[in-house]
Amino acid sequence: MTDLLAEQSRESIQKGSKSFAAAAGLFDPETRVDAELLYAWCRHCDDVIDGQELGHGHEVLSEAEVQSRLVELYAQTRAALAGASVDDPVFKAFQRVALKRRIPERYALDLIDGFAMDVARRRYETIEDTLDYCWHVAGVVGTMMAVVMGVTPENLPVLRRAQDLGLAFQLTNIARDIVEDAGNGRVYLPAAWLAEMGVPEDAVADPAHREAIGVLGRRLVAAAEPYYASARWGLRDLPTRSAWAIAMARGVYRQIGLEVSKLGPRAWDKRTVVSTPMKVWRALEGGVIALRGATLDSWRQPPQRPEMWSKI
Repeated sequence: MTDLLAEQSRESIQKGSKSFAAAAGLFDPETRVDAELLYAWCRHCDDVIDGQELGHGHEVLSEAEVQSRLVELYAQTRAALAGASVDDPVFKAFQRVALKRRIPERYALDLIDGFAMDVARRRYETIEDTLDYCWHVAGVVGTMMAVVMGVTPENLPVLRRAQDLGLAFQLTNIARDIVEDAGNGRVYLPAAWLAEMGVPEDAVADPAHREAIGVLGRRLVAAAEPYYASARWGLRDLPTRSAWAIAMARGVYRQIGLEVSKLGPRAWDKRTVVSTPMKVWRALEGGVIALRGATLDSWRQPPQRPEMWSKI
């Protein structure tokens, strides 16, 4: 791998997600580089559709332009996975990690399908519909990251735990960004939940409904908890340093949800973030969880995964 590709990918993760960048620093060098290459591609695809750069700014795009960009993402991704020559550095980086780690094509294309759901302004009637979206934009990312960390594509029980962490992350993201997303015309809360609370689907961002949205934010955070709990049992099947990195990320993202739940209707007065001292605490906690996974938990039969929504 060229230094340039690695440097560009590292810059992408540092600017696009400070929380994941901090966690990625705990990986062994080879895994860190591969995870950053994969992340850079995921970030790029998202930005291309949203008209952003590293998650920031917002270029207003016509419907025809968005559709054209979506078609191009599918084409470039398929070409990269097929081993064809690609010119874009982001897709070169993705090709390298995808072929090296044997990332299944269906996972990569499922991610782009998630962006297609945004383009189509899909409506989410039930929590299961919302979870399906969560799979496409985050659950599948967790699954691909697990493959990067050495989990074979055939090891579905472990990949399912990785999926669960991605689902939990995205439910947390949705809870944190309910009002901002609604302001941009995107509502991921189940329509059935909104109807129960008497909130019109086109008025989610209206401050008049903030109390009801506070209730639904807490409900989303509660829905994420079983997935966070399930994901913990996948950590023991990762290399210790990878388990530490993911355990830290798990703790930080879960903390965001806890903050949203605690703030209730005030959670959207400003963006909910995790303080530096709390990130340090979650990093230490993650180290303990990783060590336990490599020692005590390795001798135990993991509890059966609860009967809850899953794509794999």
